[in-house]
Amino acid sequence: MSQSDIQYMQHCLELAEKGRYTARPNPVVGTLVVKDDVVVAEGWHEQAGKPHAEIIALEAAGDKSRGATLYVTLEPCSFTGKTGPCAQAVISAGISRVVYGMVDPNPKVSGSGLDIIRAVGISVDGPILEQEAMALNPGFVKSMTTGLPFVRCKLAMSLDGRTAMASGESKWITGPEARDQVQQLRAGSGAIITGIETVLADDPGLDARSELVHEQPVRVIIDSRLRISNDAKILNLPGDVIIATAVSSKELLADKQKMIGNENVTLYSCANADGQVNLEQLLRKLVSEKQCHDILLESGAELAGAMLIDRLVDEVITYIAPSLLGSEARPLFNLRGLSTMEDRIELEILDVSMVGKDCRMRTRPVYQHNHQE
Repeated sequence: MSQSDIQYMQHCLELAEKGRYTARPNPVVGTLVVKDDVVVAEGWHEQAGKPHAEIIALEAAGDKSRGATLYVTLEPCSFTGKTGPCAQAVISAGISRVVYGMVDPNPKVSGSGLDIIRAVGISVDGPILEQEAMALNPGFVKSMTTGLPFVRCKLAMSLDGRTAMASGESKWITGPEARDQVQQLRAGSGAIITGIETVLADDPGLDARSELVHEQPVRVIIDSRLRISNDAKILNLPGDVIIATAVSSKELLADKQKMIGNENVTLYSCANADGQVNLEQLLRKLVSEKQCHDILLESGAELAGAMLIDRLVDEVITYIAPSLLGSEARPLFNLRGLSTMEDRIELEILDVSMVGKDCRMRTRPVYQHNHQE
C-alpha cells in the first residue's frame, strides 16, 4: 500500500458520508476511479434501490475506467438485489486494480465479490483503513454479524446526573444546539425506541425534525401492558410505529389495533419469562423485519437501565447541562442488581466536546468486565 492509496481511501470515506441520511437501510459507501494518479470519477451510495457507489463512479468514468484503479470503502457486492452485482460491473468496465476498505459482512457477499474480481486477473489490495471503513456503518456491520442492531442511548442530564424534576418536568435541560444535534441523530437512525412511561408523561412525537430527513425512522414504544392511549401523538404522525408488548392474546391485540385505527401502527407481541417485553427479541425483529440497523434509544431511567443491564446498548451519548436539579430529581439510569464495585458497568470515553453551553460525552459500555457468564 502506498501513501497515495491511503489518501484516496480517505477521500472515499468522506464521499461515503454524503449518503448518511439517504442510503438507509443500505450501508454508506464511497468510491473513486483513479487513472495515472488522477481522479477521473467519484461516487457514493445515495439511496436504497438506486445504483451503488461503484456503478455511479464507473458510469461517470466511462472509457477512462479501462486500466484504472477503483477505490471503494466496502467490497463490491456479488449478488443481484434491487440492483445488479457490482463485482461484475467492475470487470466489465476494464478496471485493472481494486483497493477496498473492508470485506462486506453481509453473508451473501463476505469475500465472494473480491473472489470474482480476482478470478479474472484483476489485482486486489486491502483491507486499507479498515477500522475507519467499519466505523462508517456500525449498525450494518453488527446486524450482519450478530443479528442485532447498533444501539445508541441518548441522554440529557444536569451536572448532578438528573434527567427531570421529581414531577417529571424536563423541558429544557439542554440548550437548542444540543437539541438540534439530537434531531440529526434521529435522522440518521433506522428506529427510535422509547418506553410507555415517557409516552404517558410527555406525549412525544419522536419524529426527526431536520432538513436532513429522507425518511422518518420507525418509532418503537415498549408498552408491556398496552397502556398507550389511542390518541397519543406518536401514533398519529406520518411514518411507521411499532408497539412492542407482552400481551399475547390475539383478541386483545386485534381490539387494540382496531381502536388505534392506523394501518401504519403495528403491534409486536414478544414477552419474556417475567411478563415484560423481551428486548433482545424485539431488536432482532427490527433487524430481520424492518432492516433497522441503527437504533436510537430515547427513554427514561427504567428502560435505559434495562437495556444496559441486558448488554444491548453499544454507545451512550450524554449531553451534560451546566445546572443542578437536586437530589429529589429523577436519575439517569435505574440499574438493578448492582451491589458491589465488581458489578459496576464501566464506560470507555470515546470523545468529549462542547455543544453550545452543554458538554457532550460519547462513551462505550465495557461489558466484558461485567456480569461474566
